[in-house]
Amino acid sequence: MANTKSRTAVRPRVIVSDADIKDGVRALRRKCEVLRRVHDLTGHPPLRRRPAGFEGLARIIVGQQLSVASASAIWERTALACQPFEPAVLLALTDKQLAAVGLSRPKIRTLRAISEACAGGLDLTRLEHLAHEEVHATLTAVSGIGPWTADVYIMFCLGRADGWAPGDLALQVAAQQAFELDERPDNDRMLELAERWRPWRGVAARLLWAYYAALKAKRTAVPV
Repeated sequence: MANTKSRTAVRPRVIVSDADIKDGVRALRRKCEVLRRVHDLTGHPPLRRRPAGFEGLARIIVGQQLSVASASAIWERTALACQPFEPAVLLALTDKQLAAVGLSRPKIRTLRAISEACAGGLDLTRLEHLAHEEVHATLTAVSGIGPWTADVYIMFCLGRADGWAPGDLALQVAAQQAFELDERPDNDRMLELAERWRPWRGVAARLLWAYYAALKAKRTAVPV
């Protein structure tokens, strides 16, 4: 007799408040001595939630590979030039107008590709109902959106508690230092390391980013 048992979709946990971060930190401290030491050093990590949808995705693109200060300044100019911040309005802006706010040519191309995809039927509001892998595949199908951008959107715009960005350089450096590895771990090694942190890989990422910032501050501190 065929198995007719229905499959029930498990809705992924979403981080919506600082209380969720605290739940994740408590769970990670119990299961991982390395992250326990990281947390002792860095303290409580920030919530780092961002709006979902077109604006949230665009903001990730604008801020990629920039310092926090530069990303914030360019985003403010971009948002001011595109009012309201919608795909059709952005598509109406010329490349010259977008470059004038500080956007590079690759970022302009990606923002246009996202806008065209949304104008052509891509509904970003549906992503919150999709599985992690489906969200990733949908976003990376848009020209200019790579795995890192999709991973960050999943973590901060959709708030997935188990989101993870194995290709993030800062996470790789932080993991190398935290685990005292001889080499910086690649994507596959980062996925392997993070298995122990499920279903709270997104909180583990926040802890490691805080650890990376602490390491960077220590390296750049001027001796008295």
